[in-house]
Amino acid sequence: MAGTSFATTINDLPDVILSTIISTISAVRSRNAAALVCWKWLLLERSTRTSLTLRGNARDLLMIPSCFRSVTHLDLSLLSPWGHPLLSSSSFAAAADPFLVAHRLHQVFPAVTSLTIYARGPSTLQLLALHWPQLKQVKLVRWHQRPQLPSGSDFTPLFDNCQGLNSLDLSSFYCWTEDICPALESYPVISAKLTHLNLLNPSFSEGFKAHELGDITRACPNLKEFLVACMFDPRYIGFVGDETLLSIVTNCPKLCVLHLADTAALVSARSNTNGEGFSPEDARITIATLIEVFTGLPLLEELVLDLFFNVRESGPALEVLNSKCSKLSSLKLGHFHGICMPVESKLDGIALCQGLLSLSIRDVADLTDFGLIAMGRGCSRLTKFEIQGCNKITVKGLRTLASLLHRTLVDVKIAFCKNLGATSSLKALEPIQQRIQQLHIDCVWDSEEQFKNLDGGEYNFDIYKLDDGCGPSKPANFTNFDGDGTDYDGSYPKKKKCKVSYDLNFSDIHVNGNGNGYANGSELYGKTWDRLRYLSLWIPVGELLTPLAAAGLEDCPYLEEIWIKVEGDCRHLSELSEHDFGLSSLVLYPSLSKMHLDCGDTIGYALTAPSGQMDLSLWERFYLIGIGDLSLTELDYWPPQDRDVNQRSLSLAAAGLLQECLMLRKLFIHGTAYEHFMMFLPRIPHLRDVQLREDYYPAPENDSTEMRAESCIRFEAALNRRIFD
Repeated sequence: MAGTSFATTINDLPDVILSTIISTISAVRSRNAAALVCWKWLLLERSTRTSLTLRGNARDLLMIPSCFRSVTHLDLSLLSPWGHPLLSSSSFAAAADPFLVAHRLHQVFPAVTSLTIYARGPSTLQLLALHWPQLKQVKLVRWHQRPQLPSGSDFTPLFDNCQGLNSLDLSSFYCWTEDICPALESYPVISAKLTHLNLLNPSFSEGFKAHELGDITRACPNLKEFLVACMFDPRYIGFVGDETLLSIVTNCPKLCVLHLADTAALVSARSNTNGEGFSPEDARITIATLIEVFTGLPLLEELVLDLFFNVRESGPALEVLNSKCSKLSSLKLGHFHGICMPVESKLDGIALCQGLLSLSIRDVADLTDFGLIAMGRGCSRLTKFEIQGCNKITVKGLRTLASLLHRTLVDVKIAFCKNLGATSSLKALEPIQQRIQQLHIDCVWDSEEQFKNLDGGEYNFDIYKLDDGCGPSKPANFTNFDGDGTDYDGSYPKKKKCKVSYDLNFSDIHVNGNGNGYANGSELYGKTWDRLRYLSLWIPVGELLTPLAAAGLEDCPYLEEIWIKVEGDCRHLSELSEHDFGLSSLVLYPSLSKMHLDCGDTIGYALTAPSGQMDLSLWERFYLIGIGDLSLTELDYWPPQDRDVNQRSLSLAAAGLLQECLMLRKLFIHGTAYEHFMMFLPRIPHLRDVQLREDYYPAPENDSTEMRAESCIRFEAALNRRIFD
């Protein structure tokens, strides 16, 4: 009929355009929802998906999806039986031949160029590499003991078959440092093609020595990303010092990402320092060498130098970063002292790195509030800031930094700073309370005496208004910290005195030439943490979580994910008078759906405890009580452990409390468990993704609590029932 009109819908778009729109969706759940709209959308979603992580048991060949023909990034590390060899006849039913499984995987995923795989032995790689010779990026995962094989044998199948390999990630692969160099030297063509090499593995007890780093970088001269755990301890033979750093620059001049971390920094957040904050030993790294390193790597975009040994008076070297490494946007430093020591009206050191977007500093013994403020004025584009173990920083300095960066800063971490407990940290972050998206604080509850002097404290300093013309703006500088207004050398325009205080009267404070700086206090403050999505907490063993809301986090309407790490030796604690840890107090966050509860560094008695002490099952009960009151859909849980027997196992009490989480869809238990404890979990009505992961080094080979392949099959059979989704 002439008068009839039809509404235009998104389905009227050409398939090419609609396919492009769907391909831009990255969230897995969102893509799955799009695929349920209609048959046309299902085909387009499946044909445009490029990344996929498989769950379930590979013995069920019929369950392997065959509709994702365009997948290039495939993760097989989560297939069960968890931690067992993927392609081994002992892991499957007799009908599932390992060669058949490998062939089937290649048949349904023909375009794979990036692979993540749990490789307990070289046999798995031998079969898969034959079918995917086009692999360019490989990440190997293994927590179990290294097989008794010649050095480098784990990588032989991969290097033999994948001639185009350019990225190798061993950050989660339990092996020896002696395995890496022989493998790379035996395949010089492949080593020369590598552009990404990740050896930042906490399983290395000592890290790579100086001669090993030299051999690796000589074998891989085209590296653009190099991440490695090193041994910087000068008390050992082969420590990393000046000569090694210079050799890295000489051998790999194209580096864009360089991470050099001491192994102690990977496994421990707290360092061994004296009363002044310095470590007992100095690193054998000079300022002149650092300047030469920075000068020789002009393409650097991301730099990590995370040491456990002092590098003193490092400010002059860090100033070179601004001029020689103009692309640098991310910087992390550990035990670098003297990084910012402003004097009169001059910025220095790290405060001159104006292009930084992310800055992390750890254990800087001489960093004061004024140095912190100078960094806030100089590094005016920071979106992420982490500070750890800086004991001279106070609430006033951090609050001023937050005010200076209130337009850009959205990700903050405050850890192990003596003067910054939970309440004082949150008080300091009030200027960005409505903007911050990710936050880490320590649950060290400030006493009333510690907190009563916060209000009214202030810093008096002068801020020069920056040049708004076409020429480069002069840096904002700090002088007259006593507020007397007498120290002016005439080299800058007439200055306007401003007061930054806890009542935050910002009406006279100028905004700098980059559009950053201060605004009126009314623009900065709110009663809620409106944009906070992720919260991370560290709490010592025995402390309670319940004071969190009273500390200043009572109103977080959109908080989605929380990570709680409990650390300490509970063997020194007697029985607690409190009934529970306080997880039920988190019900005041209505959007909370994901939790990581990490008690893996809580050490106790695995089986029996002396009189007056609690064993680990009672501690697990203490920490998990109330978890069923939360509407969690995803949970990662690390049980406490007994290091004397290398055991991290789920207890009966923990299994019973976990089954009360009725909304759970995904549950990862980072440890072992008896099969009859795991059988509590199928009672959770919506649970569909369960992993039992022994991801600690080294995982037990023949632990009596390990879930064996047969146990996994029985558990999966109980879990694979109809789920209303």
